[in-house]
Amino acid sequence: MAITDDLRKTLTDPTPLYFAAGTADLAVQQAKKVPALIEKIQAEAPGRIEAVRNTDPKVVQEKVTAQAKEAQATVTAKVNEVFGTIDTDLKKLGETAQDLALRSVGMAAEYAVKAREAYEKVAEHGEQTVRAWRGEAADEIAEIAVAVEPDARPQAEGKADEKPAEAKAAPAPAPSKKAAPRKPVAKKTTSSADN
Repeated sequence: MAITDDLRKTLTDPTPLYFAAGTADLAVQQAKKVPALIEKIQAEAPGRIEAVRNTDPKVVQEKVTAQAKEAQATVTAKVNEVFGTIDTDLKKLGETAQDLALRSVGMAAEYAVKAREAYEKVAEHGEQTVRAWRGEAADEIAEIAVAVEPDARPQAEGKADEKPAEAKAAPAPAPSKKAAPRKPVAKKTTSSADN
């Protein structure tokens, strides 16, 4: 029964659908920004192309060579520093490894919490988006109904005005036994004796 209850709970939980709706809405919002970026790149492209054409390849090569030499010297110095500071004491290395393992577990738990918070935030955004979509759909349906049947409201209002006058003149009918609320009908179970 626990598996069935878990499955039922999982399948009836709307949060993943809200997450998907929120993700889709956020993607649409980001996609709306793309045309502005394209225009910006198109505006900047001629200047950048001209700057590339005007640069001297020998100057660029000299800069790259100098940066490569600096990077090599920096990496060599850092590697020598790291190897020089490594403690050969195995006990200390074991403690360090254990400390790193505990830190990584803590960081993994922290990232899991952050991921869950982000998931819930996007799901909440999706729920609001779905509500907005439903509200817009309801407004559109109401507009279509008014457009299709524009005379429906005035007739209903005219009838509503007549009914209160009639209701005041006629006394309310006495409640009958037939109008009593019905009890829910229990489902009939089949057994081998019924067959």
